Amino acid sequence: MDHYEIKEQLPENAFRELKDGEEYEPLMSPQGNYPEVNTWSVTWGVLMAMLFSAAAAYLGLKVGQVFEAAIPIAIIAVGVSTAAKRNKALGENVIIQSIGACSGAVVAGAIFTLPAIYILQAKYGAEMSASFIQVFMASALGGVLGILFLIPFRKYFVKDMHGKYPFPEATATTQVLVSGSKGGSQAKPLLIAGLVGGLYDFIVSTFGWWNEQVTSRMVGFGETIAEKAKLVFKLNTSAAVLGLGYIIGLKYAMFICLGSVAVWWLIVPGLSLLFHDQVLAVGGVTVTQTVGEMSAEDIFFTYARSIGIGGIAMAGIIGIVKSWGIIKSAVSLAGKELRGSAGGGAEQVRTQRDLSFRFIAIAALVSLAVTFVFFWLGVMHNLMFAVVGILLVTFIAFLFTTVAANAIAIVGSNPVSGMTLMTLILASVVLSAIGMKGTGGMLAALIMGGVVCTALSMAGAFITDLKIGYWLGTTPRKQESWKFLGTLVSAATVGGVIMLLNETYGFASGELAAPQANAMAAVIEPVMNGEGAPWLLYGIGALLALIINFCGMPALAVALGMFIPLQLNLPLLVGGGIQWYVTSRSKDKAVNDARGEKGTLIASGFIAGGALMGVVSALMRFGGINLVDSEWMNNRLSELLALVAYLLLIAYFIWATKTKKAE
Repeated sequence: MDHYEIKEQLPENAFRELKDGEEYEPLMSPQGNYPEVNTWSVTWGVLMAMLFSAAAAYLGLKVGQVFEAAIPIAIIAVGVSTAAKRNKALGENVIIQSIGACSGAVVAGAIFTLPAIYILQAKYGAEMSASFIQVFMASALGGVLGILFLIPFRKYFVKDMHGKYPFPEATATTQVLVSGSKGGSQAKPLLIAGLVGGLYDFIVSTFGWWNEQVTSRMVGFGETIAEKAKLVFKLNTSAAVLGLGYIIGLKYAMFICLGSVAVWWLIVPGLSLLFHDQVLAVGGVTVTQTVGEMSAEDIFFTYARSIGIGGIAMAGIIGIVKSWGIIKSAVSLAGKELRGSAGGGAEQVRTQRDLSFRFIAIAALVSLAVTFVFFWLGVMHNLMFAVVGILLVTFIAFLFTTVAANAIAIVGSNPVSGMTLMTLILASVVLSAIGMKGTGGMLAALIMGGVVCTALSMAGAFITDLKIGYWLGTTPRKQESWKFLGTLVSAATVGGVIMLLNETYGFASGELAAPQANAMAAVIEPVMNGEGAPWLLYGIGALLALIINFCGMPALAVALGMFIPLQLNLPLLVGGGIQWYVTSRSKDKAVNDARGEKGTLIASGFIAGGALMGVVSALMRFGGINLVDSEWMNNRLSELLALVAYLLLIAYFIWATKTKKAE
């Protein structure tokens, strides 16, 4: 082991653009060798991947948002390495975080698409069914392709664009790891918040002491407005979603809620007002009720959400157009390195050493070949359909890789669901055109969507890991190599959790929102059944996205708000409001920053604790233990009690951040 110490602070030029001739020097010297991959880091990384895959899958299916596991895993890594008195543990902690963070990426890819198979199974029976192997293969192959497609772009995003992209999540995770190298005290508030958030959500999901959401229907006037004007207010009161809102922040939460409010408080009541006594049949929408006979929720799921789907698809196209220059530049850079890779060169310092491009090319071809065989023999059972399927998956996954990485680099949020909806629409239209329709076509399109969605989700998440490694000075090749193990572990875990939750709740029951998966099912079903699709509604959404983009707002965030249910978006605004409040009370910027960091730890604890206890609650229900009284849940007093409990939780959150002073 070379005698190089680890610096205690990030250099002054860590977050700004470099001047001509200036080089960035990470905390771990490029000339030194440090502990990175060993039994300790790999074991903890695999454990984190398993735990957070289960937690993220539950939360994502419950509320439609997958929390990023990087920050809580980094904090846990710091805590355990400090407790074990590991020497020079920074490199090990990066590997733990990198392997463990596969959880969020694989989960997002899987749960946004594959539960749609079970949703449609409730309607079509055994013809629409997926085995564990199919779910696992779709997630694992997608994750592997995402890693391989991204590595050629690493140098462009991470090194060449240094200081030009903010990398919000990577910044936060890096700060946690840096502070951890000086001591693991940050694990304590995370643990306490995890216990509080976990206990709070466990009481609701297991014992049902109070309701899971507050609605305007809990008062008589609200019930009347909901019935007559189709105007409702809904707020999910879980600790996990509140923490998610804090992490997202007020600005982004406001854009999401803008879309939600526009749909729920303008479009839904507007449709009722304009078409109150009409049976409104749009292409691909089969209804027998008049709009006036429907509830606000029915109008949303039947019509308004399709507008959101059109908006998301257009937002994805806008993203590709804006990123086209990046795609060309990165491909050119990768091509140059591939042609010159055999000669070594000046870039072969430890901190710039990737897996060889020859290995990447061969591994990508092998992975695509395995995916093709999986499509042919395991899903479609037709050679021509499988050829078309693999061509679509390869083209879309590679094209959207840079969009996913760019989104993460700029706003820390991956628009993977919108890009996957585009994939499903395209796959459904193409497969239907070549003769693969009905339940077989639906299953094939969803499996293809699962592969693409996981690939894009992994690409976005992995660029975060690589940027963290660049700032701290780890070896990219080691991160890239061991990311494959984390992907396989996460794919196996999430496959099991999806099947467990389907057996426990049933995705078609409504107890698990699975909003993205429901949207995916809604998109492909009419196309594959020959009923067409609500192209008019998609077109309205696409037009709105163009207008939103023209106004300078993030079209994707607003469009996401349009199709995720209102009760899951408003808590994000509450969490974002708390984040703004705790970081703006003091006139001392250092105090505000310190309180903001403490709030991030508390929010991460709420997310991790609430989601993990949700998995425990699901396991109890699977074992036949259900202590929730449905009659009490339908009592309006349960909602009033939920509001009181929620206000107390918010008060605790704010109080806990107040204890933090500037260091």
